[in-house]
Amino acid sequence: MIRSVLVTILLLSGSTMSYARDTLLNLSVKDVMSRADVQQKLGKDVKFFFGKSKHPPVKSKMGEFSTNKKTNAFNKSDQEACQWAMFSALLDLKKRANSVGANAVVNIRSNYKGNIFNSDIEYQCGAGTLMAGTALIGDFVKL
Repeated sequence: MIRSVLVTILLLSGSTMSYARDTLLNLSVKDVMSRADVQQKLGKDVKFFFGKSKHPPVKSKMGEFSTNKKTNAFNKSDQEACQWAMFSALLDLKKRANSVGANAVVNIRSNYKGNIFNSDIEYQCGAGTLMAGTALIGDFVKL
């Protein structure tokens, strides 16, 4: 009797663990930045430059800042949830840029679980069954 209860508990706990996932995705920066809702909210007062993208000369540096944003992924595609997390991370970078007097964020790179990913065209997002998240690091400057 006790043995069958233990076996049942083990089987049930194993089935719930199978729902946990953490898929690392490389997604298009352009797909997020070209969305009308993103463009409207980000405005034009702060410019964003990913990876080693060319930008005007830096006049002054205001330091580095990181952000890590998560969103509910339930009933969303991985891409939809990741775009929402990326949008939230960009809004956080913009808020920080405004607070330190920067008009641009350059050298934006992903920082997924401490692993830096530097790309001009892609960002990384961790997508799971219930949550998706994007972590970014950027350098705040005045151009």
